[in-house]
Amino acid sequence: MFPKPLTEEVVAAADIVVTMGCGDACPIPAGRRYMDWPVPDPHGQTLDAVRQIRDEIAHHVADLVAELASATS
Repeated sequence: MFPKPLTEEVVAAADIVVTMGCGDACPIPAGRRYMDWPVPDPHGQTLDAVRQIRDEIAHHVADLVAELASATS
């Protein structure tokens, strides 16, 4: 797994753009929902730390899925 570049084409095709720790450094065109999940960089971390980061991302994903599911109900 590796980071995906935020090209104009990728952003234009997305309904929601999620970055991880990018903050204001990643400009997003108007009309897109932008979410930044400030998670630590796993590079160089211990296995336990990487697992905690993985679990934090999974929690964010589950929350977003639940939010989207409730919005379509």
